[in-house]
Amino acid sequence: MLNMIISGCNGYMGRAVSGLAKNDPEITVVAGFDIDTSSPGNFLVFSDPGEFKGAADVVVDFSSPLALDGLLRYGISTKTPLVICTTGHSAGQLDAIKDAAARIPVFRSGNMSLGVNMLIDLVKRACTVLGDTFDIEIIERHHRRKVDSPSGTALMLADAAASSLPYAPEYIYERHSRREPRGAREIGLSSVRGGTIVGRHDVVFAGQNEVIELSHSADSREVFAAGAVKAAKFLAGIKEPGLYDMGHVIEHAGV
Repeated sequence: MLNMIISGCNGYMGRAVSGLAKNDPEITVVAGFDIDTSSPGNFLVFSDPGEFKGAADVVVDFSSPLALDGLLRYGISTKTPLVICTTGHSAGQLDAIKDAAARIPVFRSGNMSLGVNMLIDLVKRACTVLGDTFDIEIIERHHRRKVDSPSGTALMLADAAASSLPYAPEYIYERHSRREPRGAREIGLSSVRGGTIVGRHDVVFAGQNEVIELSHSADSREVFAAGAVKAAKFLAGIKEPGLYDMGHVIEHAGV
């Protein structure tokens, strides 16, 4: 039996994870962390992770960057593995996550979808073949409530492209103030916010007289919740400290 804590349990994604866990005979949710301490299930919710005195095998975090410090303190002090699905962390917070991963197992991904992680692999392959002959633009669309921009997934896609290009690209987040032609070594990132769009990402390769597009669209938050549960089951079996991602989960599952 996997004893799980859900950080951000009263948010949209936290409730999605709770719903999946409730129907999974291999999982028991033993507690939740949230500024809203009402319980969405049969477990207690704590505003301060340090208030929980029970034991857990893993924490799944879909909260806010503001909750990171308390989450890392809890994970390190109790030696509990952390699955960090929250996006929008600052550079300093990303460094803190890396520091924590030197002491406990930490899983972090900007997107928990298996499909998105396959898209990342395709982007790397495309950049290896197309090299510097195609311009790259990334367009991401999300619901009106999403506060960080660009999305963590868009940055993952940009980083994937950059890792396979024969040059070090410059990320361009807006063109309103740039009165000049597009540079040859740019990756443009554009954000759309509106309605109830769960998540869509398009990677556009624009060449001479031809365009290639790679896309992924999520129709339900359960896609990401299911990925988080897979990551939790994977990380709970890891004993060595380190920073893990969906690539490790895919490799472990033999996908």
